[in-house]
Amino acid sequence: MFDRRLVFHINWGLVALTAILFLVGVVNLYSASALRVASGIELDSYFNKQLLWGGVGLLVLSCIVLVDYRHFKAVSWPYFILSLLLLLAVSVAGKTIYGAKRWLDLGFFNLQPTELAKIAVLILGARLLARMDGRLGWINLGKILLVGLVPAMLVVKQPDLGSALNILMILGGMILFKGITAGVFKVLIVALPVMLPFGWFFLHDYQKQRILTFLDPGNDPLGAGYHIIQSQIAIGSGGFWGKGFLQGTQSQLRFLPEKHTDFAFAVFGEEWGFFGSMILLVLFCSFLYQIYIVAMEAKDDFGSYLAAGVFFYFFWQILINMGMVLGIMPVVGIPLPFVSYGGSASVVNFCMIGVVLNVAMRRFVFKNA
Repeated sequence: MFDRRLVFHINWGLVALTAILFLVGVVNLYSASALRVASGIELDSYFNKQLLWGGVGLLVLSCIVLVDYRHFKAVSWPYFILSLLLLLAVSVAGKTIYGAKRWLDLGFFNLQPTELAKIAVLILGARLLARMDGRLGWINLGKILLVGLVPAMLVVKQPDLGSALNILMILGGMILFKGITAGVFKVLIVALPVMLPFGWFFLHDYQKQRILTFLDPGNDPLGAGYHIIQSQIAIGSGGFWGKGFLQGTQSQLRFLPEKHTDFAFAVFGEEWGFFGSMILLVLFCSFLYQIYIVAMEAKDDFGSYLAAGVFFYFFWQILINMGMVLGIMPVVGIPLPFVSYGGSASVVNFCMIGVVLNVAMRRFVFKNA
């Protein structure tokens, strides 16, 4: 039974910031999907779809806050196994879009199991970390890493390197939040930079091309470097104040590719300029800060690690997407939360916020575990 008194403990700051960011995304998507015709402005279908997914996400968020988050422990393993089965189903009967097999066609919409796997890793990782005492040594670190490595390997095969890295970085952030022993830290700080270059030999040709393009976009301006170059032109042309709503030439004249998904921030930067982009950055920082506060004030370890995982889920996506659009990071296909279009991703974003609100609402319900 839901205790109505919990409503007084809702983090209204996080609710307000989430609503504002989603509204910014809707306005930005309106511009990205707008097509000028003789009768006025015609919108692509994905604008209405995003509104629909926002409504579904809000419904899912509402359902999540009604259930005490401590009950998530009981479903962590079944949900994790289900996510792995769905990822395996993608490799067998997945729908191929733009050369990647990442979706399951359910008729009325395309399900992307990768997004569900992120939640599964978050919940199971939080459960296991909460049961481990002290900082992580090699044995416990290996156990936790397996939770992320198994689904990440399945995602890499789709291929979707960006999402696979996102899964590992979420778990990595939770591990750092928990803490590792000094011995483990010393070995990793030396071994990881040494091993990183060997990852080059495991990349697909198009992934190698993305890295080379990041280093020199002008080497193939009409091919691999086109996305980054057009994105930088769009943001740079926005100047300080921007060109104004629906006035961005790069986006309105269709020079900017993937402007409703991965490069949605370029549309925003062109229309609202440096000033508007800084406002958006402040909103995201405030949004992350609210999640951080919940993680620090949670009254049990499981809730704390859940909120920390959500923090890193959003932190890495914001950092990588903005860096990618600005040309200071390689293009890896990671969307900007609440701003980029995406059905499964939008629902998962609201789901994650529901988890954090759940933890915040129940911080006074029981004593610290």
